[in-house]
Amino acid sequence: MSSASLRLTFLALGAAGLTPPLQAAVDFEKQIFPVLEAKCLGCHSAPHMEDGKMKKPKADLRLDAAWAMLKGAESGPSLVPGNLAKSYMYEVVTLPKDDDMFMPPKGDPLTEGEIKLLKEWIESGADFGGWKGNMEGAPQEAATPAVAKVREHEVFYKKLEEGVKPADAAAMEKAKAAGVQLATLKMDSALLRADFLTGVSKCTDESVTVLLPLKENIAQLDLGRTVITDEALKTVAQFPRMASLDLRQTKVTDAGLKSLSGLKNLQNLNLFGTEVTDKGVKELAAIKSLKTVSLFQTKATAAGVKELTDAIPGIKVTLK
Repeated sequence: MSSASLRLTFLALGAAGLTPPLQAAVDFEKQIFPVLEAKCLGCHSAPHMEDGKMKKPKADLRLDAAWAMLKGAESGPSLVPGNLAKSYMYEVVTLPKDDDMFMPPKGDPLTEGEIKLLKEWIESGADFGGWKGNMEGAPQEAATPAVAKVREHEVFYKKLEEGVKPADAAAMEKAKAAGVQLATLKMDSALLRADFLTGVSKCTDESVTVLLPLKENIAQLDLGRTVITDEALKTVAQFPRMASLDLRQTKVTDAGLKSLSGLKNLQNLNLFGTEVTDKGVKELAAIKSLKTVSLFQTKATAAGVKELTDAIPGIKVTLK
C-alpha cells in the first residue's frame, strides 16, 4: 500500500470512529515559534536598540533564527535535532522553578502543553519547515553540521520503520481509553510516540501494559512523572523499536534498568530525578545503541559516568 493510500485509510478509519485521531507532526512556525516569541525572544534576540540603549541577547543566546538555535552559545547548542538531552532550550524550561537556570526567569513559564509540543518537535528532528528567522550575523557554515545530524536522525527512523505495519485500530482505542496519548512521528509513519501526560498520577505499572499490543509501533515513550516502578520496565523491554524513553522523576531504580538491556534501538534515555546509582549506570553499558543519557539529579557519580562513556564511545551523558 502506498503512503498516500495508507493515509487515506487512516483518515477513513478515524471518520468511522474505529481509531483515535493521531496528532500530526508539530508545525514549528504555527506551534513552537509563537511560544518562543511570547516567552523567550524578549531576552534572546539579535542585538537591537530599545529605549535608546543597545539590548544584547542574554548569555549571548539567540532564539530568533534556526541557525542561532543550532549554534547556541557558551553553554553549547540550545538545540540538537532528535536529541532532547543535549537540547539546552528544553532542559531550562523543565527545571524546578526555584533553580537558578529555570527559564523564563520572569513572566509566565511554558505550560505543560507547550513543553510537550517542544519535546515532540525536538525528538522528531526539529523540522523548521521553511522558516529561517533573523539571518543577521549568520555564518555561512552555521547550518551545515545540523543538516548532517537531521539526515542521520531521519535515516535512523526510516530504517527503524522498515517492515512495520500500521498500528491496530482496536489496540489504539483501548490505549486511548486508558489515558494514553498517541502521535505519529511524522505524517504517514507507522511509528508512534506515546505518553500519559494528561494523567501522570494515574499511570501505574499496569497502565503501561495496555501498550503491549502496540509494541511493534512505539518508538518513543514518555513515562516522566508517572507512578511507575521497575515492574513497568519489564513491559517496556518488550518494545523492539524503542528509541527514546523518558523516565524522569519516576520510582525506577538500578534493578529496573537491567530489564532494558535488550533494547537494541534505544538511543535516548532520560533518568533525571530518579534514584539511579552507579550500579544502574553500569547496566546501561549493555545498550550499545545509546547516544544520550540524562543522569541529572540522580545518585550517579562522575566515576560511574566515566565507566559508561568508556564502554560506549561517543555517548553523551548529562550529570550536572
